[in-house]
Amino acid sequence: MSWLRIAAVLAAIVVLVLAPMGQTTYFVYVLCSWLVFSIAAMGLNLTLGYAGQVSLAQAAFMGIGAYVTSLMTLAGIHWIFAVFASVTSCFAVGLILGYPALRVQHHFLAFVTLAFNALVFLVLRNEEWLTGGSFGLVGMPRPEFLGFKTGTQTQFYYFVLVCFLIATGIMAWIIHSPWGRAFKALRENPIRANSLGLNTRRMTLLAFAIGSAFGGLAGAIQAPLVQFIEPGSFALIHSLKLLLMVVVGGSGFFLGPILGAAIVVLLPELLRFTEGYYLMVYALMVLVLMVFSPTGLFGLGTRFWQRLTRPKQVERGDLKQGASL
Repeated sequence: MSWLRIAAVLAAIVVLVLAPMGQTTYFVYVLCSWLVFSIAAMGLNLTLGYAGQVSLAQAAFMGIGAYVTSLMTLAGIHWIFAVFASVTSCFAVGLILGYPALRVQHHFLAFVTLAFNALVFLVLRNEEWLTGGSFGLVGMPRPEFLGFKTGTQTQFYYFVLVCFLIATGIMAWIIHSPWGRAFKALRENPIRANSLGLNTRRMTLLAFAIGSAFGGLAGAIQAPLVQFIEPGSFALIHSLKLLLMVVVGGSGFFLGPILGAAIVVLLPELLRFTEGYYLMVYALMVLVLMVFSPTGLFGLGTRFWQRLTRPKQVERGDLKQGASL
């Protein structure tokens, strides 16, 4: 990593540390939501953007992670054990969900994952003895670590920030490892990747499993953040919301889902000065972006940068002279 990138990363961390200072409790809560959804969107970006596997079930994995964490912490088990159980269970379920991807692709795979999201929603709503049904679960305690409490909104923000930085570091390691290059090969041309010795079956399953584990981690953080969960928070509309984050930010770009989550979570709050029109303005902005830049904001920025740095084509003198003859 170049010194310029290291400086940019340190500057971004400093901005994130200073962000909640002087802000209202509600705005700090919105910042926490942005970081939580960024973790879930990073997982979906691995499955969709890097491995090229369509998934409309990321909210379902957030739900599994949130409910596992809630049930365990309400039973008196510490959050650190609950998050381990949440991530592990989502990894295992994601691994199973990856098997249909070995047989169907594209919109057929989207329908399979959509059906899985609907199935998880129905289980959460109907198994009232376990999940509380439509009434949900309430009163999840916020964790403490060696005397560090996360009871206030600002304290919990720093807790979420640490989780976000750890998740971002793990994702960066995966993307820049041979696994990351294998995921990209799977996305670009699975037949050619298979002919070169890549086990596309294993990489497809891993793409779903790792992406789902990130969704479970996000859900495990969301449960103590909101301290109230119900099935509607993990319905299909929220999976589409996570997909929008990845697409708007830039599918296949490392920072794309983080920027996309900022657009989807923070921008509506910043547009509230337009009063009743803020959702219309927000929808119009997203519509214009998707029409003129289907590769998202990072794709737009990459094209603009390449145009600026592209060397100018200098016409050879002899060709110019020849054209004039």
